[in-house]
Amino acid sequence: MIKFSLKCERDHQFESWFKSAAAFDALAQAGHLACAICGSPEVTKGMMAPRVSTGDARTNSPKDDTKPDTAVPVLSKPQSELEKALKALRKEVESSSEYVGNNFVKEARAMHLGDAPDRSIYGEARLDEAVALIEEGIPLTPLPFRAKRSTS
Repeated sequence: MIKFSLKCERDHQFESWFKSAAAFDALAQAGHLACAICGSPEVTKGMMAPRVSTGDARTNSPKDDTKPDTAVPVLSKPQSELEKALKALRKEVESSSEYVGNNFVKEARAMHLGDAPDRSIYGEARLDEAVALIEEGIPLTPLPFRAKRSTS
């Protein structure tokens, strides 16, 4: 695993872990990266400093079961009020809405026409599809984050 410092076109800076540099490149090329702060898909690697081992005896010696385990540091904590608000919004959307994935446009239309029960949904839609829904009078709101995708 490798941790990259990233930044978006709006100069928001954040970090993320990747399996390898090639994995980052593949995800970026496929359009699967987004800014953790504003959701912009224009993400690039920022300046990075190498992490050099200090040769700390605790990390280089066999585990001593007589010593208590130290806490594992959290990989990412919200750094600003905006990030905290986005995290809270994501939690609210995910807990109170149904994720319909790529069926978002179909489900939104069906609910608008009365062919499906009204409920709170979220999912994926291309920009042209979202514009078409709005032009048809179907209310929707773009979310400032991408849905978490299943790895299965």
